[in-house]
Amino acid sequence: MTDRNQENKSNALLLGVMGDPIGHSMSPVMHNIALEAAGLPGMYVPLHVKPEHLAEAVTGAKALGFAGFNVTIPHKVEIMKLLDELDESAISCGAVNTVVIRDGRMKGYNTDGIGYVRSLREEAGELTGRQVTVLGAGGAARGIIYALLKEKVAGITIVNRTVDKAVQLIKELNTSDVVMQTATYEELSQYLPQTDILINTTSIGMHPNVDETPVAAEQIPEGIIVSDLIYNPMETRLLREARTRGCRTVGGLGMFIYQGAYAYEYWTGQDAPVSLMHSAVLEALNHEHH
Repeated sequence: MTDRNQENKSNALLLGVMGDPIGHSMSPVMHNIALEAAGLPGMYVPLHVKPEHLAEAVTGAKALGFAGFNVTIPHKVEIMKLLDELDESAISCGAVNTVVIRDGRMKGYNTDGIGYVRSLREEAGELTGRQVTVLGAGGAARGIIYALLKEKVAGITIVNRTVDKAVQLIKELNTSDVVMQTATYEELSQYLPQTDILINTTSIGMHPNVDETPVAAEQIPEGIIVSDLIYNPMETRLLREARTRGCRTVGGLGMFIYQGAYAYEYWTGQDAPVSLMHSAVLEALNHEHH
């Protein structure tokens, strides 16, 4: 990758995140600290874009000379048809969270899955040969399962209220070397005892519904790895109860940081200052809650 800094001495890097709502996004805090630390002139801004204005916003970003932007709820799927090119990660996940604009062309990536796996591997070690149970079958689950398949896990069980959605997901991500199956929440007690890693991709337990949990405490096998994509609150009820059962727990903050780190690397061609990004987000989250 060429050092963007050299060719871009004169123009600052314009970056942002499109979503609706967008006020709660921690991305600006994280990326502005990273740009500043790298001495890269530029700015990352929250862009409140309503669904009916997405196409105009994308055209506008290009016209304004943006180097790229992130995409969050509810635009991750809709944006796909507005881009010139899609990376394999975006095609497999069926969603885009990162757009790079280069020479007037827009390319979409998905860094959620690889960001998640990087944070999971850091906390949980080797993933190869592990049995994984994934709660939920939405966009987040898709990105994560796509990334887990690349890690050669032994098997994946997708648990969802509507089984059709989980079956469809398996069809689309079909792979020969990983055994994939579906289950309902009622069947969890059959599948959980064989599970090495339990991952919640649903919003159950997310602020403000912090008393909810997708799995009863006594169903969680002792000593396994339990991971929740939610990072607000930082420790969900699921993780808190898993901890009392001697489990290794992994919150959603790591995934959020790493999906941002990969995006930063695509935009700047430089390594992201991960620990700095992490402490900036932590500080902002703590600030919000006090």
